[in-house]
Amino acid sequence: MKTETQTATAVQGAYTTISVISRDGTTIGYRQLGHGPGVVLLHGAMVSGQDFTQLGAALADLFTVYLPDRRGRGLSGPFGDHYSMQKEVEDLDALLTKTGAHRVFGVSAGGLICLQAALTLPAIEKMALYEPALLMDGTAHTSWLPRYDQEMAEGKVAAALVTCMKGLELGGPAMNAMPNWLLERLTNMAMKSEDKKAQPGDVTMRKLAPTLHYDGVLLAEMSGTLDRFRGVQAEVLLLGGSKGLPFLKPTLDALQKTLPHVVKRMEFPGLEHGGANNPSNTNRGSKPELVAQELRQFFA
Repeated sequence: MKTETQTATAVQGAYTTISVISRDGTTIGYRQLGHGPGVVLLHGAMVSGQDFTQLGAALADLFTVYLPDRRGRGLSGPFGDHYSMQKEVEDLDALLTKTGAHRVFGVSAGGLICLQAALTLPAIEKMALYEPALLMDGTAHTSWLPRYDQEMAEGKVAAALVTCMKGLELGGPAMNAMPNWLLERLTNMAMKSEDKKAQPGDVTMRKLAPTLHYDGVLLAEMSGTLDRFRGVQAEVLLLGGSKGLPFLKPTLDALQKTLPHVVKRMEFPGLEHGGANNPSNTNRGSKPELVAQELRQFFA
């Protein structure tokens, strides 16, 4: 992977593509746009930094925005051996050290990484979290992992994606009621359609599918760790969508009571779990411009 700066076009302007080396030697690539104080936007599962370009563009007039691809995706290097939350924290530490940023925004698993990082990285002064994937119910939402791993090993990518989506209740009751064969057929069609339209460098569903194992590992590792976050000193903005994941609403309630410096709690009407991501055919409950309004006020 090239480490020099490269220029590309974002949704509403130009960004540069840069990289930093994490503690274990893994390359972490990121997109940079805008001018002003630094803000890092850390994505969750089944997306990459590419999915935050609209949110980044909506912040770029006030902030220098950094959109990293978490390891194993797009611009960044592989997961490597002994993957754990500590590796993700080290990746974020490397980026904060290089950029001098003190503000972070994390969604889902990205929010979980930000939470853990805030315990040990004093660089994080302000932290906005959108439905951070801190499980309050033990391993109830990681029990899908063995079946997913088996299906991926057999090359059944669509089946593995359906297993994960049902396990994490990503489609709600309607999806859980549909037979797996139909969901697998629809997922295969969606992947093939995306593959045909993909531009060089696009991080597609098919490329992202193997990363779900590692996000599942993070969820399992961090399950039941709420009390440790009483030590977080950063100011915190808690965000969610009214159509977000139901099992993460208790997480937001608990974090509001546990984190010592929660500035505000906000629920966006009509937004889903991916409410901060670029809108797409598979993500219609998204309005990154609304999320950007809250971030602009909080990070200013």
